[in-house]
Amino acid sequence: MAMELSDANLQTLTEYLKKTLDPDPTIRRPAEKFLESVEGNQNYPLLLLTLLEKSQDNVIKVCASVTFKNYIKRNWRIVEDEPNKICEADRVAIKANIVHLMLSSPEQIQKQLSDAISIIGREDFPQKWPDLLTEMVNRFQSGDFHVINGVLRTAHSLFKRYRHEFKSNELWTEIKLVLDAFALPLTNLFKATIELCSTHANDASALRILFSSLILISKLFYSLNFQDLPEFFEDNMETWMNNFHTLLTLDNKLLQTDDEEEAGLLELLKSQICDNAALYAQKYDEEFQRYLPRFVTAIWNLLVTTGQEVKYDLLVSNAIQFLASVCERPHYKNLFEDQNTLTSICEKVIVPNMEFRAADEEAFEDNSEEYIRRDLEGSDIDTRRRAACDLVRGLCKFFEGPVTGIFSGYVNSMLQEYAKNPSVNWKHKDAAIYLVTSLASKAQTQKHGITQANELVNLTEFFVNHILPDLKSANVNEFPVLKADGIKYIMIFRNQVPKEHLLVSIPLLINHLQAESIVVHTYAAHALERLFTMRGPNNATLFTAAEIAPFVEILLTNLFKALTLPGSSENEYIMKAIMRSFSLLQEAIIPYIPTLITQLTQKLLANPSKPHFNHYMFEAICLSIRITCKANPAAVVNFEEALFLVFTEILQNDVQEFIPYVFQVMSLLLETHKNDIPSSYMALFPHLLQPVLWERTGNIPALVRLLQAFLERGSNTIASAAADKIPGLLGVFQKLIASKANDHQGFYLLNSIIEHMPPESVDQYRKQIFILLFQRLQNSKTTKFIKSFLVFINLYCIKYGALALQEIFDGIQPKMFGMVLEKIIIPEIQKVSGNVEKKICAVGITKLLTECPPMMDTEYTKLWTPLLQSLIGLFELPEDDTIPDEEHFIDIEDTPGYQTAFSQLAFAGKKEHDPVGQMVNNPKIHLAQSLHKLSTACPGRVPSMVSTSLNAEALQYLQGYLQAASVTLL
Repeated sequence: MAMELSDANLQTLTEYLKKTLDPDPTIRRPAEKFLESVEGNQNYPLLLLTLLEKSQDNVIKVCASVTFKNYIKRNWRIVEDEPNKICEADRVAIKANIVHLMLSSPEQIQKQLSDAISIIGREDFPQKWPDLLTEMVNRFQSGDFHVINGVLRTAHSLFKRYRHEFKSNELWTEIKLVLDAFALPLTNLFKATIELCSTHANDASALRILFSSLILISKLFYSLNFQDLPEFFEDNMETWMNNFHTLLTLDNKLLQTDDEEEAGLLELLKSQICDNAALYAQKYDEEFQRYLPRFVTAIWNLLVTTGQEVKYDLLVSNAIQFLASVCERPHYKNLFEDQNTLTSICEKVIVPNMEFRAADEEAFEDNSEEYIRRDLEGSDIDTRRRAACDLVRGLCKFFEGPVTGIFSGYVNSMLQEYAKNPSVNWKHKDAAIYLVTSLASKAQTQKHGITQANELVNLTEFFVNHILPDLKSANVNEFPVLKADGIKYIMIFRNQVPKEHLLVSIPLLINHLQAESIVVHTYAAHALERLFTMRGPNNATLFTAAEIAPFVEILLTNLFKALTLPGSSENEYIMKAIMRSFSLLQEAIIPYIPTLITQLTQKLLANPSKPHFNHYMFEAICLSIRITCKANPAAVVNFEEALFLVFTEILQNDVQEFIPYVFQVMSLLLETHKNDIPSSYMALFPHLLQPVLWERTGNIPALVRLLQAFLERGSNTIASAAADKIPGLLGVFQKLIASKANDHQGFYLLNSIIEHMPPESVDQYRKQIFILLFQRLQNSKTTKFIKSFLVFINLYCIKYGALALQEIFDGIQPKMFGMVLEKIIIPEIQKVSGNVEKKICAVGITKLLTECPPMMDTEYTKLWTPLLQSLIGLFELPEDDTIPDEEHFIDIEDTPGYQTAFSQLAFAGKKEHDPVGQMVNNPKIHLAQSLHKLSTACPGRVPSMVSTSLNAEALQYLQGYLQAASVTLL
């Protein structure tokens, strides 16, 4: 449907955009819904672009530009199996106008359109948008820096992905195309801009614009040089490096800012140049060698003269990172060898940048979430401390002895200062702990803490003398920064500190869960969680449930109490520690579960919004169910009472993030029931088949599993009381099977239907199921589909008999059975993976060979030996895991827009189910016994078929199976 580009429509759109800014949800939500309902219409995006160009109202212009960008973000990508959401005419018109529009718009709107261009570019450039680059490069000639910066900003957002893409021919071709069009104009623009800087050296507003351009040009330099050193930049290295060097040493009073927090243009430019120099020093050191010494000198001078203000943090950390990357490369080590140089680096660069500044203290107290993220999760890449740590590690590569010696002196004097007057000098101890940590840790992983340590530092001694006393002090709220340091020390060196010391610290950590400081109680929870995951000998957890049992009550009490502390009501570290404690303590938690499950459901009712917190909360709920019901299966009823009201509310209010979790927990509960399905579940069954639930990809795996649980536990009830829902169930299968991303889920569902439903209840649908599968095979035959299809037909054969399988194929089309054997089963069976899957196929093929009369006396007989040969291959040959080139990216769930992806709960895990387990233990022996039985029915035929056409190796294997089963062929 098309919307006209008329004044009336522009007016309507303006009205609705205004309403989307209204604070009152009763006005705002209907307006958002209306815009959503019309965004599929032709011309909708062009109306938005017209508004942002022509509207008189600036607020509407900005609103239209943001709406347009989000529309592009949601709809531009064309997803396989899904309708194209923007018609071709609109796509062409958008690409024809957007660059000009972006460059002629004011900055606020320019930024939104620049983002939109890079989203479109990611999909369409270069193939479907070949003239984008020329259109952009031509604007460099304009001399108007508002336009030039628009082009540079867009180019930056388009090319920055080159920094983290994997190498591929496609990527090379694209980068080469960009370099051919862009490298020379960019270099000329760089030179011209630098000349303009000296012409306008006394004009502050001109300099601000020119320096913004230089920052963007330097960022583009980084992106274009990241994958490899392009020939053009190698030939023009002189131009770039000399100018970079000049800019590093430049200081212009007009560009200095008074702000202490926010980095100015000068700092941002120098930071980027440090990054560019580090890139060349690391990756292209031979070509860069002659420029390196002067960059080291310039960056060293920069470090020694730059103040402690926050605005210089990025610059200082990038400058230190440059030194760190240089000092660990063998052929630069001569620059650092002199003892005086080392002492001066330690004294002037490392120690000052390890100090805990007022700004850090402020973050610790008032912005603890950000502080924790930086400090714990290593997103503190840009902090001075992290950079100084990296420099210590870099220097230790060649100069471990001298550096450790220099720093030991510093550590001792800092600790002495602290001892003189702790309440005033606590920052000295903080720096000392930090120095010891950076000196001692050579290699670290999130999962295991430090994996390699400096031999020259005695970690246990430091722990006993300087860490434990802080954690043992009665007041958990005193010196919070030092407490956090101590807890972090335990976390980092948990593999180096002996187990008996860790055991002593567990009650201390539990105690610190009560600390008022968010950082301290979060670190305590995180440290406990890390300790509880440690592995000892024979891969069991290092701490046993028995060792932690004395603290069970206080541990659980303090963890749940910590969730009530200000600022921690959705603290993911605490919730993860709760989950881990449940997992470690197992049945020791059973007495506490009734009260704890109530507290967890209350949390759920508060509708928390942090994804990790929610995930661990549902994991904890699953663990409660698992552990309790393992000891007492009847307890499942109590959980249903506690959870169903909340779950109903979540489903009714359509809380999208929780729905996949709710389905997984329900599957776990339902699978715990041994006999039939309780009526409360049956009431839900029809709702699970509603198409709207299946439209969200994040729901699919959880819904399929829940339906499988219904089929496993209640197939008879469904067949007798809900037979009218079977077509709906098959409708879901039909939808899933059509999608390359979800077809395997369709097969999971189909296999459960075949395995569990009474045969007569699906009789009338069987032929239609096979026809659907053949249609999909004809339209798009992928490896994943073939593997699933093979498992399904063999399961069908086991369930309904080999003859039934042959009859259903030949009933669809004469001789179809032979074609399936020849074109699919025999050539592709080697691709099946997974033990249960292979076993199903082996038992199914054995049935086809030995229980299907047409295989013995029709034109199908010629396929008998090749089929046996392929079955022996399935047993003995390595799995064929090759995938055709064009299929490599199908499996990756790439959901556009804002759909929540599926999050699998580890503790809701399903036991692997083997449908042929009771019937067949060893499929090779089963084959031998079945062949023996067949040969008694028609003596003489089987040995002759086997000996004339089976290859020698396969024959040898077969004789092995017959011997193992102690049978012969007659």
